[in-house]
Amino acid sequence: MPMIIEFEGEIIYWRGPAPFLFVPVPEEPSRDLKAVSPIATYGWGVIPVHARIGKTEWKTSLFPKDGRYLVPIRMSVQKSENLDVGDSVVIQLEVRFQ
Repeated sequence: MPMIIEFEGEIIYWRGPAPFLFVPVPEEPSRDLKAVSPIATYGWGVIPVHARIGKTEWKTSLFPKDGRYLVPIRMSVQKSENLDVGDSVVIQLEVRFQ
């Protein structure tokens, strides 16, 4: 059974791994993700997910940062949903377990 998380967050810029635009996962869902990370991660605490903003869906991986997780927003998603830094988005994450 997959884990589904939905939240609203603000797009931020972080000069980490490309694409540089991310949505921080709020504290409570980040705690839930950390709890399942031993069975969901493929290494380094990175968690693969299926993400959706608006009508756009994509596969990505959550990056742990400062006790929370960051959702990378691909350039193709930024373009298809007309997104930029400071925009507020509703994002849905699905963690699938093997």
